[in-house]
Amino acid sequence: MPKQAAPQELATIAPKLVELTDEVLFADVWERPGLSPRDRSLVTVSVLASLYRTEQLGHHLGVALDNGLSVEELSEAITHLAFYAGWPGAMTAISRLKKIADERNAV
Repeated sequence: MPKQAAPQELATIAPKLVELTDEVLFADVWERPGLSPRDRSLVTVSVLASLYRTEQLGHHLGVALDNGLSVEELSEAITHLAFYAGWPGAMTAISRLKKIADERNAV
């Protein structure tokens, strides 16, 4: 998995949050052996889309692609969650995925 880090410009107003994000979330939780980075990405994207956390969603869709998920697999997951988590969140997520896929020429 590519090294993830909190946006460092946030450290000027929330240094502890950035430190915890980098040292606990990315350096510890994301590195635990119980799930692969690919599986963690699928879970993360699903939760962000379901909870309509659009600000973080784009970044994590890119990470998911970097971690080996395909556009088709992400599309299928988003379609599936539309019925369990809501249509608006799924439509937003699929729009974000389309934009990222187009930027990467992955479609």
